[in-house]
Amino acid sequence: MRYEPIPAKVYKQNRDQFAKHLRPKSLAVFNSNDIYPISADSVFPFEQHRDIFYLSGIDQEESILVVFPDAIEKMNKEILFIKETNEHIAIWEGAMLTKKKASELSGIQTIYWLSEFKKVFQELSCQCNRFYFNTNEHYRQSVETQTREDRFIYWCKNHYPAHGVGKSNPILQKLRSIKVPEEIKQIQKACDITEKGFRRVLSFIKPGVWEYEIEAEFAHEFIRSRSKGFAYSPIIASGMNANILHYTENNKKCLKGDLILMDIAGEYGNYSSDMSRTVPVSGKFTSRQKEVYKSVLNVKKEATKLLVPGTIWKEFHVEVGKLMTSELLKIGLLDKADIQNQSVNKPAYKKYFMHGTSHHMGLDTHDYGLLHLPMEANMVFTVEPGIYIPEEGFGIRLEDDVIVQSEGAPYNLMESIPIEIDEIETLMNK
Repeated sequence: MRYEPIPAKVYKQNRDQFAKHLRPKSLAVFNSNDIYPISADSVFPFEQHRDIFYLSGIDQEESILVVFPDAIEKMNKEILFIKETNEHIAIWEGAMLTKKKASELSGIQTIYWLSEFKKVFQELSCQCNRFYFNTNEHYRQSVETQTREDRFIYWCKNHYPAHGVGKSNPILQKLRSIKVPEEIKQIQKACDITEKGFRRVLSFIKPGVWEYEIEAEFAHEFIRSRSKGFAYSPIIASGMNANILHYTENNKKCLKGDLILMDIAGEYGNYSSDMSRTVPVSGKFTSRQKEVYKSVLNVKKEATKLLVPGTIWKEFHVEVGKLMTSELLKIGLLDKADIQNQSVNKPAYKKYFMHGTSHHMGLDTHDYGLLHLPMEANMVFTVEPGIYIPEEGFGIRLEDDVIVQSEGAPYNLMESIPIEIDEIETLMNK
């Protein structure tokens, strides 16, 4: 692995916290992700399922974690199954994890080869009354592909129909939303890598460069900083492209006078960062661009202050809507008639700011978190207001990653990444 792993004690703590939420005589199973095919003999790079990674630190395909707090024998309370390596695999793909290395990374003492899973599982099934399955219940999920987890659940229900079932995901939604210091350190590292990329492109951007060339500059900086690359599909949107919220083609030439919106960030150790910045292709904002930019920045600064313990996510967005409405009135995009004619379900500001302001962030860019529960200390959220004006040919979005603190103001993990107009112009015109 390229990254420095989190200490095994953290994964042990995660498993202990998870186990506390299981009903008596219950056994939970977590599967790694598949390696997904493209065509012929081509496959996508492997990405570990974030739940098994959160509970074990194992970043390898064909792995299974079993958590069984009420197992009769102590050695069976935590079991990890990994793919057995051999000389052929070592020559062609590199050596897989040994049992010793897997134990060092995860803190799990009982390690079996994957080929032994069904035999061991059969023995443990006689000691438990319930299986906890790990279904995907994220509020944004829309996955149609059958996963390794899906296949296991189908197999298990068919072979053990008398067992009850429980759900692991609601437990993990709560646990994963609150970060421990070691996780925050990984997220900070991802943010620092993102900063390196952004500072690099500020001196690279000029009229005539292509959006994909800017993407390549980021990729170079991220990978040389021990990141796998982008935390999500990068958006490099110049001119009118900035008004397409999920624009990822990145294939337009950047023209003099245009703004370029970059929603792009690096990962580190499977932890994400998430940044948006908007800069002038020519190195100088026009007076109108500055006016709109300042409004977005004002909303971001004021919205950040609201990320405190006890805040409800939905209520937070209502308050941000009020902030944005005030700014849109100030810069002439809304008038009193627009406000009088708006409704609760269709507020006037949504014409120019149509997406949400914030989401949980961590192992997933849109990370786990139960949005109906109050915010707590050590949750990490994005703050990302934007104003999009197709009729004027540009859009502006600004985004940072912020930790909710138990006391005092929220802490911005991206506070050192340039965002003020003067600093950006100065760096672009060095």
